[in-house]
Amino acid sequence: MAAFDLSPPDDAQRRALIEALADDARRVLLAHGTEAPFCGAFLDNKRDGVYTCGLCGLPLFRSSAKFDSGTGWPSFTTPFDPAHIRYVRDLGHGMVRVEEVCARCGSHLGHVFPDGPPPTGERHCLNSVALGFTAAGEPLPDLLGRGAPEGRPAA
Repeated sequence: MAAFDLSPPDDAQRRALIEALADDARRVLLAHGTEAPFCGAFLDNKRDGVYTCGLCGLPLFRSSAKFDSGTGWPSFTTPFDPAHIRYVRDLGHGMVRVEEVCARCGSHLGHVFPDGPPPTGERHCLNSVALGFTAAGEPLPDLLGRGAPEGRPAA
């Protein structure tokens, strides 16, 4: 697998990406919000492809790692590449959780819990509004103009 450039967007790129976001996406990605359960666009998505960061387009999870957790949010067992996710201790809402953020742009994605199925036992519970989706065979987003592997078909 070719390595993706994980350096953050520059200030101008970040401003342009943020300006393109809908209000709900801005609230979740930038202000650590959560969408309501059982309403996200990707909850019941069964198409083959890759889920990407809703801000910068970095590939985060393959559809083959998606499973129905019954929680109301899209859930995954294994990241596209472990280096694409950063984990942050979250003490909000009276709980101790592990927040997941995009390793490239720092956007809030959701949380990971230790109650998922094999092979990892992890449940990466994400907000649909924090994600993009690229169908298999379609080019991955290259929102930062960095070139291959971005802009190449999703595997």
